[in-house]
Amino acid sequence: MGLVASLLLTGCGAQVQKDAASGAEKTIENCGRSSTYPTPQKAVAYDVSAIEKMFSLGLAEQMRGIVLPQTVSSVVEKSPYKEDYGRTETISDSVLGQEAVVSAQADWVFAGWQAGFSEARGVTPDSLQGVGINSYMQHETCKGYQGDTSDPDPLDATVEDLKDLGTIFGVEDRAQELVGQLQEKRRALQEAPRPENLARVFVYDSGTSEPYTAGRRTALNGMVELAGATSVTRDLDARWDTVGWESVVTSEPQAIVVVDYNKQPVQEKLDYLRNESPVKDSPAVKNGNIYVMDYGEAVSSPRNMDGAQKLADYLRSKGLR
Repeated sequence: MGLVASLLLTGCGAQVQKDAASGAEKTIENCGRSSTYPTPQKAVAYDVSAIEKMFSLGLAEQMRGIVLPQTVSSVVEKSPYKEDYGRTETISDSVLGQEAVVSAQADWVFAGWQAGFSEARGVTPDSLQGVGINSYMQHETCKGYQGDTSDPDPLDATVEDLKDLGTIFGVEDRAQELVGQLQEKRRALQEAPRPENLARVFVYDSGTSEPYTAGRRTALNGMVELAGATSVTRDLDARWDTVGWESVVTSEPQAIVVVDYNKQPVQEKLDYLRNESPVKDSPAVKNGNIYVMDYGEAVSSPRNMDGAQKLADYLRSKGLR
């Protein structure tokens, strides 16, 4: 049975709802904070990464709603969790804001630091705690939060999030099953034959004056490695950030991964890369090695292993692995 199919077994949601209703308090260590609270009954998750981690564990019934920015809402149509999106209320189609979650009477919020939670916008774990709302932060984003120096492997961070969600919602068995499936797929990718000289891959999100790309602290950087290649921005100590075009051109990328979401039509990105960008004469563009990846696979999520496998298959089809 495929990974996605096994995660969407009929009837699993009912069992999850029964297990999650116990209300027993759990203590969670998260981004340097220790928090104790009962099982959430009105959870809110922000953006695709957090939302699909919840859906992958069958937790839609425990959700008061989601905050899904309009700029990435196109992922719903391609998501294996499309049905869960359809039955879960979108309480906001903008960035995460405290007013929206308070108005929704949420009792728990799941987001990332500077990826939902933001001091500038006045919505942080502390500000939510001040109005009686508990929260959980994605491990991938911990670094820099209140002096936190943790620097986890982003793919390991996804596993930690899923395990913690299992504890928080009383669905430990379900979380362990999912984690086991993801780790098995990861091992298969790691053990697959790969060339001595790894293909150089440039991840392109957006941007013309400077490209916005994936740094070493993103799941996508790890996915490129699992696919049997190497990211030309692997040394960028960031999650997502801009870099200079000169460094990308100098790296002579052999393939380009374009992240697809509806902030900008993907065809516009492709046309720019092929006809106007500083990398238009790169081996990647000259040889037609441009791979489009859905946003839902590119961000930290249960879909990363499937995304890495698809990328590996693409590179193999192009003779780059």
